[in-house]
Amino acid sequence: MRYTREQVLERLRAQIREGKPIIGAGAGTGISAKFAEAGGADLIIIYNSGRYRMAGHGSLSGLLAFGDANQIVYEMGEREVLPVVKEVPVIAGVNGTDPLRQMPHFLRRLDELGFSGINNFPTVGLIDGRFRAELEATNLGFSREVAMIRAAHDLGFFTIVYVFNPEESAAMAKAGADVVIAHMGLTVGGSIGLAREGGVAMKLEEAPAKVQAIGEAAWVINKEVLLVSHGGPIATPEDARYVQERTDAVGFIGASSMERLPVETAITETVRQFKSMPVRKR
Repeated sequence: MRYTREQVLERLRAQIREGKPIIGAGAGTGISAKFAEAGGADLIIIYNSGRYRMAGHGSLSGLLAFGDANQIVYEMGEREVLPVVKEVPVIAGVNGTDPLRQMPHFLRRLDELGFSGINNFPTVGLIDGRFRAELEATNLGFSREVAMIRAAHDLGFFTIVYVFNPEESAAMAKAGADVVIAHMGLTVGGSIGLAREGGVAMKLEEAPAKVQAIGEAAWVINKEVLLVSHGGPIATPEDARYVQERTDAVGFIGASSMERLPVETAITETVRQFKSMPVRKR
């Protein structure tokens, strides 16, 4: 079902009025989307990384040149996710830096297909250092993602955006973003996530201040922007609760947290239980 921007926002604000968090779930397969909806997800987001993630590869595969990110999302929406989702708004993760797309035309195609909103993924926000500086210097930087979100807003899409610092948050708020996702980095845990301890992941105790700073920057521009968290050390419901109790965030967006980690645990444990059955000897 295709929802307008106003309809999506009203659905989300109704949840907040009832004291419930906004929960968005990444879906790399139709079955992930189907049962995220059954579990009560408010938004289902299709990322190109979901295809790699649910094939057993790291989520950062979505940032590398393994496939056409925008075409992957279009096909996943058309053939896997949109046919099985009944009522929840479905959001497309769009690679806004893609130089080979006429972006307004591509956004209209997503609208016609039935997507209700737009997210900026893959995002160069996950890249830093010299490579990021060179991307920015060659017109392949974060400003292209901001421009894509502005175009989506102008077309009437609901927009929910990844930002990594207060400056990016303010830029996206100026472009008309409805929800800012304070991205804390690659999700910890499981077989292909970052190590929670002793690795490069942020400590959970550091996340609330960073999440709140991102929200404050957006609210200077537009006090109606909604703030949610994602990634890094925020991997479990307990982690998300920890951050939410210490910030003005109103929810959580999960990808690995919603489909990869639960699948890893459930399949492993189920197979172990079958394997533990006794065999009668003759």
